[in-house]
Amino acid sequence: MPELSLPRPIGFVLGGGGSLGSMQVGMLRALAEAGIAPDLVAGTSVGSLNAAVLALPGEGRAPRLERIWSSMTKHEAFPGGVFSQVRTLRHSKTHLFPNSGLATIIDEHIGEGITFEDLGLPLGVVVTDVETAQPVLLRTGELKPALLASAAIPGIYPPVEHHGKLLYDGGLVANVPMRQALVMGAKSLVVLDCAFPGKLPGAPRTIAEVLMYTAMISMRNQAVLEAPIAAAEVPVVYLPGPAPVRVSPLDFTHTQELSNQAYETARTYLENLTVNGAGLYGSPGLVLP
Repeated sequence: MPELSLPRPIGFVLGGGGSLGSMQVGMLRALAEAGIAPDLVAGTSVGSLNAAVLALPGEGRAPRLERIWSSMTKHEAFPGGVFSQVRTLRHSKTHLFPNSGLATIIDEHIGEGITFEDLGLPLGVVVTDVETAQPVLLRTGELKPALLASAAIPGIYPPVEHHGKLLYDGGLVANVPMRQALVMGAKSLVVLDCAFPGKLPGAPRTIAEVLMYTAMISMRNQAVLEAPIAAAEVPVVYLPGPAPVRVSPLDFTHTQELSNQAYETARTYLENLTVNGAGLYGSPGLVLP
């Protein structure tokens, strides 16, 4: 695959999407084959966790991320059964799962006590300020509370108190944080959006699919509005997702399949891509013919 030349610094933008974050593993493999590496990374929700691994110092970060996803289970991220969820909800009144499982994943795969300043690449983690409903870009201090806050899906995980603010999942307001990557100094963007992988699946058939459909539409509309704004300033390479599958963001049994499909789609796209200055190369929600 011929190498693609992009203005530096190159910012990788990793969106949220729960277990669909495994798609980013395949996208990253295709990008590596195309000779495209990040100079800085920005992420939201599960994208912030993947971005943090990419930002770790040393070599072999993408293979490390692939190993993490190959062994990830729902029980690790969302511990406890139905009765445990009922107890948690009855006690908290706001969420179904504690974030203890997610904290353990962060400690095990990113490191205990790691700060932003310890990383090998600049990292931006996007969260939502509960009081103002505005996105907040975190770039300094201890990493774990920032990641826990960025992934604090309302109703699923508890909000996180950090830096004197109560914070929720950044996906509520900036699921694909292109604007934040520009603030960090990126002169070109590569967007890895997993929450809206390709076109919409068919009409929802269950209440869970209705809720997922609603969230997907909201997150897609964010990206549709943000991408042209960013593209007016810099090249924005918006990687297409694979054809959609009916997989819940809480289902970790399809991670390898999703990763492989995302790799093939991204590889084909990058093989035929030419970038000439600022503009939008690709678009949220499109599937390759």
